[in-house]
Amino acid sequence: MSASSRSHRRSLLRLVPGLLISIFFLWYTFRDISFAQIRTVRVVHPAWWLGIVFFTYAACLLRCVRWHRMLRSTSARFLDSARVLMTSFAANNILPFRIGDIMRIFTYAPDLGTSPSVILSTVIFEKLLDVFVLVLFFVVSMGPRVGHHSRVMAASALGFSTVGLLAMILGARTLEPLLCRWFDRWSGRISPSSKLRPYLQKVEHWILLAFDCIRQIGIVGSLWLLVLTVVAWIAEGMIYVSGMHLIGLAVDFKGPWLAVSFANLSFLIPSTPGGIGAFEWAVKTSLVSHGAPKDLSALFGLALHAWILISITAAGGAIFLIHRIRVHSSTPLLEEIEALPIEMP
Repeated sequence: MSASSRSHRRSLLRLVPGLLISIFFLWYTFRDISFAQIRTVRVVHPAWWLGIVFFTYAACLLRCVRWHRMLRSTSARFLDSARVLMTSFAANNILPFRIGDIMRIFTYAPDLGTSPSVILSTVIFEKLLDVFVLVLFFVVSMGPRVGHHSRVMAASALGFSTVGLLAMILGARTLEPLLCRWFDRWSGRISPSSKLRPYLQKVEHWILLAFDCIRQIGIVGSLWLLVLTVVAWIAEGMIYVSGMHLIGLAVDFKGPWLAVSFANLSFLIPSTPGGIGAFEWAVKTSLVSHGAPKDLSALFGLALHAWILISITAAGGAIFLIHRIRVHSSTPLLEEIEALPIEMP
């Protein structure tokens, strides 16, 4: 068996656990729902379709603006950075192993006039901001049925993410040399032949890149990015609010915001591309905890997820194809993907 065949076989085997996890969550979410219940779902207020469409693409636009501001030290134009970001969103929805983010870092770095390491640092900072805001939404919107232990864990997660983000924004210049010394000390204690050494070096590399990115953006710029992140997630939450009004799903004020936070945090669970299964389970669990019926909550999560996947993938795919036609690119997409590393540097 050739090295290429073995690599493809390993990649396929890595897909199996995620597929099984998605199947389990889909079964667990819809196991008590009958076809008759599905047929009862109706569009109650059609005008809310406008809200769904508007807030979907408003959230995308805000994320494009945020990422372009992170790239201010480069020569990237807004249209180029927006194209790359939307293409990566579409690829992440249909391809495994976060290929969209890897393409953003490696394939499109020349299009943005910068290096992969600079883009990697912005991706790290982007994820830190998103996780902080989502955990904040989660803590604020927890329902009365959430247990004490869950509240303690959520509050702890918010505390850690808050301290970490503030430390990076306010103390990047001070913390960088301290972390370098800490990693040097631990590297000295690990055998050169140990399998842990490469992973420790990767973690150090990623953290230092993030610090470098934040230092160049500055404190004021970082706080402005945090504001953009909050507004972007509010826009995404309004997709949920609009969808609930569309089908007449009654829930209290906090329900949609717990759903948007928990559903997006569920992407941390390894599953198929697009987070199928875990997303629906998270939406159902969130809405039920705020008094919504189980069957309608599960069906709402499925329909909403289908809309988000189709709308974002279609927009990103269209932008990708238009660009390839405009620049007369003849390299097949699969060849570009095969040339990428299978994991982050």
